Amino acid sequence: MLKPLLAGALAALLLGTTPPPARVTLGDEVFLQSAWRDLAGKCVGVITNQTGVTSRLVNIVDAIKANPNICLKAIYSPEHGLRGDRPAGAYVASYTDARTGLPVYSLYGDQRHPNAAMLAGVDVLLFDIQDVGARPYTYVSTMAYAMQAAKQFGKEIWVLDRPNPIAGTMVEGPVLDPAFKSFIGLYPIPMRHGMTVGELARLFNNQFGIGASLRVIKMQGWKRSMYWPDTGLQWVQTSPNIPEWSTAEVYPCTGLTDSIGLNGGIGTTKPFKYVGAQNVDAYGLASVLNARNIPGVYFRPAYWSPFFGALSGQQIAGVELDVFDPKVFPSVRTAVEIATAVRAVSPGALKIGVKAAATDWGTDTFATALQAGRSAQQIEAQWEPALRRFLAVRQKYLLYR
Repeated sequence: MLKPLLAGALAALLLGTTPPPARVTLGDEVFLQSAWRDLAGKCVGVITNQTGVTSRLVNIVDAIKANPNICLKAIYSPEHGLRGDRPAGAYVASYTDARTGLPVYSLYGDQRHPNAAMLAGVDVLLFDIQDVGARPYTYVSTMAYAMQAAKQFGKEIWVLDRPNPIAGTMVEGPVLDPAFKSFIGLYPIPMRHGMTVGELARLFNNQFGIGASLRVIKMQGWKRSMYWPDTGLQWVQTSPNIPEWSTAEVYPCTGLTDSIGLNGGIGTTKPFKYVGAQNVDAYGLASVLNARNIPGVYFRPAYWSPFFGALSGQQIAGVELDVFDPKVFPSVRTAVEIATAVRAVSPGALKIGVKAAATDWGTDTFATALQAGRSAQQIEAQWEPALRRFLAVRQKYLLYR
């Protein structure tokens, strides 16, 4: 048995292996195959990170450098850095990349908008970063700022489109109130928007008045009903706390709970898949949540001790979310259900920071309604009119069926 295994390993080493073919052709692959010819001698700068890869996991910068007909001037990195190794909120420095010899300009350091010096010699900005489908994730804010800079300095910006890993069919949560605009929410879109980065770019550019010279390089083969496994693509960790695609489906849920005093599993091997606090009745919470029959998810009583963070080494009690059917799992609704269930079972565990919650949720209506004792259904109902208006606007900017 050993000889065939060794022979197979040797063949793989000699011939090289690649991931299996995907069912979706990414925007960067369309660019590399044909759209690059439309550059007509213009030089590009690439906004990317470790997720900017083709379906065969070839880095976009390497792929561009392999084409001698494309003039590449600079790289720009978002939060977490070019390699995705910086913690959430950590300063990202600019530097010269030893591997390529190119300048890497940070868009999460001293500058969040590319300035004139950073854009010198660049005619077209390319954006190639994988998003997770939730408003607070900062990559789409980086894209919006780059679009604003492109408008200001007379550059073009091309968005190389990528799938929304949690599909494009479910839209939920509060539409951001402009009074609570921040880098984790620049424009009035819902918490879970159901759009690709290319569709968001069109929305930002036309509906919210950026007015840049924008081109979206569409994917081929992606459908709105596709969750990440349906694409056949390999997942690349988008940030330190989104190690797997399945983390993205719970991020718009438990990622919203830290501003009310709950730990969402940060500092563990299962970030965002836990939620609880030090003085929560884990079995009581699981019982209440499971009785609510939330589609697609089961709640298991759980206990954990974060390896790092403010609660490092402390025992936390709560629930683990087992999402068994992501296609019906309402992530934002579940966050509201969790908050109201903790209020009922272990009210002392809630420590509601109204200002912090307003920034995270994009509205102060969640925290105030939670404090007032409103039910999950009542809390969600107040967001319905704005959500219906958004859905009507959104329809104009969708690129895929």
